[in-house]
Amino acid sequence: MESRIISKALIGAAAIAVAAIASGHGAMSQTPLKVIVFPGMSNLPQIAAEAQGYYKKRGLQVQLINTPNSTELRNGLAEGRYDIAHGAVDNAVAQVETAKVDLFVFMGGNSGNNHLFVQPEINSYEDLRGKTMVVDSPNTAFALLLYKMLDLKGLKRSDYKVKGVGATQARLDAMTKDKANAAAGIMSPPHSVTAEQAGLKSLATVVDVIGPYQSDAGWVLSSWGKANADTLVRYIQANIEGMRWALNPANRAALTEVAAARLKVSPAVFARAMEMAHKGYATDARFDMEGFRNVLRLRADILGTWGGKPPAPDKYLDLSFYDRALKGL
Repeated sequence: MESRIISKALIGAAAIAVAAIASGHGAMSQTPLKVIVFPGMSNLPQIAAEAQGYYKKRGLQVQLINTPNSTELRNGLAEGRYDIAHGAVDNAVAQVETAKVDLFVFMGGNSGNNHLFVQPEINSYEDLRGKTMVVDSPNTAFALLLYKMLDLKGLKRSDYKVKGVGATQARLDAMTKDKANAAAGIMSPPHSVTAEQAGLKSLATVVDVIGPYQSDAGWVLSSWGKANADTLVRYIQANIEGMRWALNPANRAALTEVAAARLKVSPAVFARAMEMAHKGYATDARFDMEGFRNVLRLRADILGTWGGKPPAPDKYLDLSFYDRALKGL
């Protein structure tokens, strides 16, 4: 009897020791990742994954870093200051085509939920003739959306002026503080809600004018992705879990509390932003291939890249990491 008690005690002590070692190992093995993002609703999967402990559960210590503009995002990734970038996927295409950076896109995110916002006195596209449009960077991403929207509505590139001011918050600031030099700009939630409150108005949603669009995506340098394949798969899995949690209606109150604080907006603004944005998120952050083909067509049409004939999407993609991540969940 006594020997059995001693044996049980020893087994219990051994189990505690193993658990302590495992716990210590888990804490020691947290892989640090620097992830650069455009602050906004596009980051719901990352915000949720961080808040719900999905990164930590998968041995990742993720630092989300807000970028002031696309130039810093692209240059910082290329120079190795950041491990992973999230943003409009056209930025990744621009890195490959203009800077000759060897990278690949590994997951999707959303359609951008973008609106063309204008000053209150603007009532039609024709009213924008001769005015100044504010963009992030003149030859990438949402600037191309703006040019295409205006082109489809009868305004050529020579019919208006363009001013590069930076990310969405900077465009919003320009439109509210320098109205004479900022007639229109592309906005996404939650900034589009703030734009509404400031008296600006939406002329149209981007997808209603140009069709399917792959906006936010994640990409890495090819060298980093290949050297950190397991880490990247675990990162994608945490983001998929984050997307699932964020889009579950049962979690809306908890999401509002976490995301509103992270995005520095009121709960009411975030709630309105979700009304505007929720249909734009891709299930499990899947990549929208048709939307990406449209991205490439825009660059070919507007900038004349590739002689006007866009290449096959596979040139910029390696979705095998995403496939591995999804199968492992």
